[in-house]
Amino acid sequence: MKVKNWSLVNSHWSLLVLAFCLTVPQAFSQPAVIDEVVAIVGNHIIKKSDVEKQYLQYISQGNTETGGLRCAIIENLLLQKLLVQQAAIDSVDVNDSQVESELDKRIRYFVKQIGSEQLLEEYYKEPIAKIKEDFRKMVKDQLLVQTMQGKITKEISATPSDVRNYFSNFPADSLPYMNAELEVAHIVLKPRVSEQKKLEIKERLEEYRKKIMGGEDFSVYAALYSADRTTAKKGGELGFFERGDMVPEFEAAAFKLKPGEISNVIETKYGFHILQLIERRGNQINVRHILLQPEVDAEESAKATAKLDSIAKLIRGSSMKFEEAAEKFSEDEDTRYNGGTLINPNTGTTLFQPDQLDKILFFQIDTLPVGKISDPLPMQSVDGKTWYRLAMVRKRSEPHRANLKDDYQKIQDIVLQDKQAKAMENWVRKKVKTSFIKVDQQYWTCPNLDIWISTGGKSN
Repeated sequence: MKVKNWSLVNSHWSLLVLAFCLTVPQAFSQPAVIDEVVAIVGNHIIKKSDVEKQYLQYISQGNTETGGLRCAIIENLLLQKLLVQQAAIDSVDVNDSQVESELDKRIRYFVKQIGSEQLLEEYYKEPIAKIKEDFRKMVKDQLLVQTMQGKITKEISATPSDVRNYFSNFPADSLPYMNAELEVAHIVLKPRVSEQKKLEIKERLEEYRKKIMGGEDFSVYAALYSADRTTAKKGGELGFFERGDMVPEFEAAAFKLKPGEISNVIETKYGFHILQLIERRGNQINVRHILLQPEVDAEESAKATAKLDSIAKLIRGSSMKFEEAAEKFSEDEDTRYNGGTLINPNTGTTLFQPDQLDKILFFQIDTLPVGKISDPLPMQSVDGKTWYRLAMVRKRSEPHRANLKDDYQKIQDIVLQDKQAKAMENWVRKKVKTSFIKVDQQYWTCPNLDIWISTGGKSN
């Protein structure tokens, strides 16, 4: 039997779901929904608003409704609730550090996509700490779902024979074209701020502190001078947070304060601050702050680019491999220990389609030959600072029709995901027979919900 669909992973049993992803913020208006419970799995409920929010988010991202989208969303929600319930039965859990790491990764991705932490906070009208807290349970449940999926499918593999059989059964005239892709590595240096610049900033903050201590309004100084423009609009107010939400130096100073008290000048990775405690509420506090950031002078920028030039000469002269230089010199903690290779946050792989790369980086390396090292290039950090890097294109593919030689890994991934999806389907068919499941009547016409409602899952 010939395969008719290139991507069998479009199966509704794949856990590559839109319903449980934290996506890049998109502005859209959401009409009021009269909320109601539309499904129950064990002691977990699914509300109509859960379905509608995800539906509107999907549409707001420029996607088109091709029919059955709400059916797909509620099926994925049912599957997730079933997996979370089974995780509790099997005593499967994820620790707080896993959740925090995933939250940090998502926030970094959001910031990169929307442009800055300030724009992200403006979009949500909340500080980063509160945004993370709002998403914490969702992320924990997602990690539980992924852990359970891994447990169910851990014995599944796609052998070379499976891959060849899949490819040979695919109609030759229907093989898709594969997009161009790049694998990119970099070595990053962050210009140092001179001690003189730091001293100047600290002296300015000390001056503000003395005037505030003398009776002037902290909020006014924050609004006028703070580099944190999001909180500056609110007189420097951050909103309530608890231990673990802020960087350690900030927390250490903030939690020592009494209401109304002003801190000494403190330094964090963001710059220099003074703080004022507004209110303490149990384990949470609310503070104002004024942030000043010393500028990097031209001399320090020149030192960074000169050091990168020296590193490039070592690599070009074969005195050191790029991977070794990245580990030894790079100040990008996300990439230094994997040879400097960038990871695509959309896919978790090292390959980027051109439109998935930072636009400035793409234009900087567009004509750079594979394996060659760029001259020092400026780059923008997520908090708006200018850093410098050497870049190298490790791989570059041209658009082409799919073949086993160039695309074996992608085809193997498709085959593996299809086999995993079938394993998930079998697991669900078994579990729904022994689980309490109810689905509201408005979804009974969804053909993909047959196994959820055929075993007593109907609810009037």
